[in-house]
Parts: sequence; C-alpha cells; structure tokens
Amino acid sequence: MINLAVRDDSGHAVARARAGVQWSAAFARLDPAEFPMLHALVPDGDAMFNGRQVPLLLAELDRLPAACEGDWVAEARELCDVVERGMHLYLWFLGD
Repeated sequence: MINLAVRDDSGHAVARARAGVQWSAAFARLDPAEFPMLHALVPDGDAMFNGRQVPLLLAELDRLPAACEGDWVAEARELCDVVERGMHLYLWFLGD
C-alpha cells in the first residue's frame, strides 16, 4: 500500500488521504514517456511532487488506465489542490 500525504518543508503532515494506492503490476507497466510522474511510484519507496510537478501529475491522472484507478485518484486530486493553493508544500506517495 502506498499512502498519500501533503507535507510542509519541515516534513509535518498538512493533509492525508484516507485511501492508499493498491500497488499492482499495471503501475509497473506504465510507459515512462507517457507517465513520467506516476512512473516514479514504487511499492516500497517514496516519491515527492512539488508545486511545479503537480500539474503534470494531474494531467497523468486524467489519462490513467482503468487498471490503475481507484478511490486514491480523487483523493490525490484533492491533495494536489492543497499543494497548489499553499506554499512550500509537497505531495508525498509513501511506500511500505
């Protein structure tokens, strides 16, 4: 399970998603040229997106294959909005 959270510069959580990303082989099959942001996700590692990367991530979520969808997508969009409205905030995907 990959959990999602928005953190500030100090690493403090500002917001968290209730749903996490259920890792599947479909994520590993994402074309890195078409999904460079989501290609950064790994089940046992962390990935961080800053305010300049969030629009790219949102665009990838718009064209996400059905095999990768889930409740986490709507929550990721909400957390992206938190990052875009704030300053010095980062969206973290936290692997186990």
